[in-house]
Amino acid sequence: VGGTWSVEEFELDPPRAGEVLVQMAAAGLCHSDDHIRNGFMAPRAEGPPSRPPTIGGHEGSGVVLEVGGAVTGLAPGDHVVTSFVAVCGHCRWCASGMEYLCDKGAGVLTPGMPTDGTFRHHTVDGDDLGHTSKIGAFAEHTVVAADSLVRIDPDIPLVPAALLSCAVPTGYGSAVHRAKVRGGDTVVVIGAGGIGTAAIQGARINGATVIVAVDPIAAKQKSALSFGATHTATDADEATGLVRDLTRGVMADAVVLAPSEITGVDIGSALTLTRKGGTCVLTGMASAGYQPVMLDVQDLVLMNKNLCGTVFGSCNPRSDIPLLAGLYTSGQLRLDEMITRRYRLDDINAAFADLLNGELVRGVIDFGIA
Repeated sequence: VGGTWSVEEFELDPPRAGEVLVQMAAAGLCHSDDHIRNGFMAPRAEGPPSRPPTIGGHEGSGVVLEVGGAVTGLAPGDHVVTSFVAVCGHCRWCASGMEYLCDKGAGVLTPGMPTDGTFRHHTVDGDDLGHTSKIGAFAEHTVVAADSLVRIDPDIPLVPAALLSCAVPTGYGSAVHRAKVRGGDTVVVIGAGGIGTAAIQGARINGATVIVAVDPIAAKQKSALSFGATHTATDADEATGLVRDLTRGVMADAVVLAPSEITGVDIGSALTLTRKGGTCVLTGMASAGYQPVMLDVQDLVLMNKNLCGTVFGSCNPRSDIPLLAGLYTSGQLRLDEMITRRYRLDDINAAFADLLNGELVRGVIDFGIA
């Protein structure tokens, strides 16, 4: 925790029952990986870190090399996308059509395999290694649960397909599933990185007529326009005046809050942008624990506004990843254009520096197999 990324050799056990060996083709760079690296996702414990050294990466695509016992629906040679939300298919949430809340997937930050809690990844000295979100997409090869993989059409290029693992369903679903954007809506997306760009595309595909992208970085504002935004603003204050003018005071039907880190101030500003009966979706990550949030509670109540969170964009991996892949092949969803830069694994620290400096919509580690 708190260190830089290092590229090292490690030992990898073969897959056991319910598990799959994958050769990774690409891994997306997500702020969540940096949040995990620096301890942002969980309160720091006193003393040394409580979890083992961890292989990073949760957004990825690859090729199946070997399957363990009891694995059905996957075979060597299949092209797959990882899902950081494992899907058991049997718990109350999966059975109710809410795979994104799967009980097995809820243990995403707990070290060990979701199948039995033991480890397949080890240092060369024999110590256990964790793998982020039970994936470890920054490894050339990794063993994951079959529940964490979704097969895709082999004709879909593997490098852009990696974005179907996290950024695209999270952003797209925030607009489409959680905010329920419809034709003619006015939508505000705060944060125009990978997830925000996917939210912009989701709003466009589902018929929003006004889409305001809010980001302090001029290059990202320009990029947002190419993905479907109709207007841009530097911050929420500027967006508030703009949206008021565009809607004759009604304000936005939906607001998707997708910065790299959500603060209490952000939530209050986003609700100001939300119309009566509108929906404000918290999509970005916040630090663990409590933080003060200043809300006009009377406005929230009397204006019948909806304030909600979302994980994975409230998408169901096994149905929505293929759906998004279909939107890509039909030309409606733009994935290749979202990739600002490709990197070699050895350049991972430079890649994250670019991400944290706001230079990327999405950066990708390209392992060079596709």
